[in-house]
Amino acid sequence: MTVTAEVSSSIDALMQEFDIITHNLANVSTVGYKRICNAFTRSLEAQQAAEDTYSPGSIDLNSALDFSQGGIVETGRPLDFALYGKGFFVIETLEGPLYTRNGIFRTNENGQIVNSDGKIVAGQAGPITIPAGVALSQLSVSSDGTISAKGTVIGKFRFINFEDNENGLVPAGAGCFHMPDANIQGVPAEHIVVKQGYQEASNVEMVEELVNMIIVSRLYEANMKLISAQKEASSSIMSVAMG
Repeated sequence: MTVTAEVSSSIDALMQEFDIITHNLANVSTVGYKRICNAFTRSLEAQQAAEDTYSPGSIDLNSALDFSQGGIVETGRPLDFALYGKGFFVIETLEGPLYTRNGIFRTNENGQIVNSDGKIVAGQAGPITIPAGVALSQLSVSSDGTISAKGTVIGKFRFINFEDNENGLVPAGAGCFHMPDANIQGVPAEHIVVKQGYQEASNVEMVEELVNMIIVSRLYEANMKLISAQKEASSSIMSVAMG
């Protein structure tokens, strides 16, 4: 690959990185959001710091979701749930299960607990239905996800953990994730804690993303200067060649 091609490739990668950063920043307040990150900016920054002059290197565009724990925020709503630990709520759809950390739920016309899109939140024995005549304020959810109404157990949330295969999940919209590889099956999540009346905040760190944006902007400027210098050099060579 020529230097010009490498620079052009670097610019394309930086623009993609910029899009990732702005997407993360746009979701800094989205409940249960997991930030997207990749190795490109950091590898270029390390290379530039190690060399006296900047030169484009190999491009690493491998993006990954960061599933680290977000902060826990109290809301007081009886159908808001935050998870602490590894695992996901399971959302049932006609196309197959989805997985989410967004525990903002409500009930549908049948009294079933659903997510904000109206999709059923899975219980260990199927949909969780709140009996008629039971007010939401009368619901009690224990730390293991067992749901009780007026002292009677009515269901228990189903939690799934993908362990080392977590990086195979892909975003599916509305704070949900999909596992495209049918060969990868999740296992029941253990050691996960449910907190009723709380939400898990986005794990985006605004200061870190803003620093990344500055790094990307600086590297983009360096690449553009390199292209400009190459054009000037080519122009000088052509002038000499033409006499």
